Amino acid sequence: MFIKTEGVYLGRGVVIWLYDVYASRYDNIKNFSLIHEAAFLSRPLVRATQAARPPLVLDVATGTARLPLTLFDAPDFHGQVIGVDLSRRMLNMAAEKMLPELQEGRLYLLHAPAEHLPFKDASFDLVTCLEALEFTTEPRAVIAELIRVLRPGGILLLSNRQGHDVKYMPGKIMTHTDFQAMLEGDFRLVDVRIQDDWQQDYALVWAFKAGQAPIAGIRPLEDYWRCPHCHQVTLQPTDSGWQCQTCGRTLPIAEDGVIEGVKGG
Repeated sequence: MFIKTEGVYLGRGVVIWLYDVYASRYDNIKNFSLIHEAAFLSRPLVRATQAARPPLVLDVATGTARLPLTLFDAPDFHGQVIGVDLSRRMLNMAAEKMLPELQEGRLYLLHAPAEHLPFKDASFDLVTCLEALEFTTEPRAVIAELIRVLRPGGILLLSNRQGHDVKYMPGKIMTHTDFQAMLEGDFRLVDVRIQDDWQQDYALVWAFKAGQAPIAGIRPLEDYWRCPHCHQVTLQPTDSGWQCQTCGRTLPIAEDGVIEGVKGG
């Protein structure tokens, strides 16, 4: 029961600790297939963001970089991905796998919370959060943040739990019908679609943010990244990391390439 619920009933600290513990084995446990991921994730996402090429993508709870990996494996994907997570060990595994993309500036990895994303409003063309909402302390607050940083007309891709293990998480999981109703009614998302053949334990949930705004596209990180301490968009790169020109705080880049010190909120 404790493992199946990933410690969620004991608080966020326990959840993060468990992900840190299992980080080195996570990919083997999940047994990801790039062919399967391409069919359900990268190819549909590349098609959906065709008008926004090259798109700017935010992957929340990126873990070991499952989504960035499948996107960068797609020959037609030329965008940039920002991955955020609160498990430092998961980010370390992601950095090892995605070193070329980190060095090329096609991928940034930030140690940051999903409930307080350090970005300006309407910054991204595509925002994703997979296999994570039910393990967050405030799922509705996370969804609100995902929508806040997504531009009007942009794509939101979530997952919703299904299958046998749902019974182990009372109060943490909605039916697909209730989840869709919440996204449409409370968050005013449009064209919400449940795709329940992705995995035995998860359905994909596709949605669009109402309205239209110019394509975000690839641009310098400092154009939309807010300082997690003073919340101003005045971070500038330095030799060792990033420094806020307003409050003077420094966010170092660790040896593995992950940007540290972003755990504001």
